[in-house]
Amino acid sequence: MNKITAGDIKKKKNKEKIIMLTAYDYSFAKILDEAGLDIILVGDSMANVVLGIKQTRRISLTEMYQHTRAVAYGTKRSLVVADMPYSAYQRKPQDCLKHARKFLKLGADAVKIEWFGAKNSKDCFYVVGKLIKNGIPVMGHIGLTPQTVHLLGGYRVQGRSKPAAEELLRQAKILQNLGVFSLVLECIPYPLARKITASLKIPTIGIGAGKYCDGQVLVLYDFLGLYSEKKPRFVRVYRDFSREIKKAVIEFSRDIRKGKFPSKPESFFS
Repeated sequence: MNKITAGDIKKKKNKEKIIMLTAYDYSFAKILDEAGLDIILVGDSMANVVLGIKQTRRISLTEMYQHTRAVAYGTKRSLVVADMPYSAYQRKPQDCLKHARKFLKLGADAVKIEWFGAKNSKDCFYVVGKLIKNGIPVMGHIGLTPQTVHLLGGYRVQGRSKPAAEELLRQAKILQNLGVFSLVLECIPYPLARKITASLKIPTIGIGAGKYCDGQVLVLYDFLGLYSEKKPRFVRVYRDFSREIKKAVIEFSRDIRKGKFPSKPESFFS
């Protein structure tokens, strides 16, 4: 079983759909890896679904480092991509390489960089270019960028107007020219996502961007029904494990109260 590389993902363009989910710990990463996933993203969405932090930009480097290492321990085949948190490259772009190298040292195979706010777009060129020139595989991310959602008017579809659509297409081509191996398109109209995908030589991975992207990604806790505070339109819950977990806890509690757990086979004897 060969480890998937960023180059392998790039070669899937127009040949095979790319499948990506997020994971934040060893156990889930091991399951996803054994299920044959192409990419496991250690997403800063962990801020919302695991840590209860409302804004992804507030997650710390330490938290992302720890969970990246845990995911890497559980992964043998899938490409592990670590979300670079806001503090790793948007506050001090000059520190981006130091932090990216730490992610790779901890077991990530690549990092993901969100497009900066319009006022700081030159910093985006600088960060992505510097990482790639120093041998760090980079996945790009445009459209709805949660780290700078406050600059986009909140969580809403991007690229609906002609100027906004043209700007996203421009961003996509800039990132391709800088050398990213793939590009996440988040919350944009599917005709625009189709146009961007057709115009690029690198694969696109959609989340709320329709079926014409080269691949798809969802947040694992959304996918499994484990996070119920908000359910975006683009999320499909494949299994509602939230209900199953509640049932299991109720059954566990009942067995304890009735003296049915632990049983003799589940106990030790002198």
